[in-house]
Amino acid sequence: MGLFKNSKTDDEKKPARQSSNGATRRGSIFSRTRIGNDPTINAAREKVTLAEKAEKDADKALLGARNAVRAARDHVKKLEKEATAEARRAKAKQDESKSMQKSVRGLGRHD
Repeated sequence: MGLFKNSKTDDEKKPARQSSNGATRRGSIFSRTRIGNDPTINAAREKVTLAEKAEKDADKALLGARNAVRAARDHVKKLEKEATAEARRAKAKQDESKSMQKSVRGLGRHD
């Protein structure tokens, strides 16, 4: 044997297998080892699934927060309108009491 061997590689020494469609192919390390059963791959898939769920939950929380802010703003606007209407009524009541006070001043001259 010389410095450079001209022998077959390990894949070439393996017997050829026939696939379901009739084509022959040699086995590889990836076909012998199921990648789907690898614990690190499964852990990564689980982390991706958990991240997707967390993102969906965050989206729901964001929508809930936006709705709560909208409801709070609407409530404040309603309170402002009510306060403005109440202030108008109070001003009208004050003006009416001043008018009545003027007419009451003339009363009591016979004491």
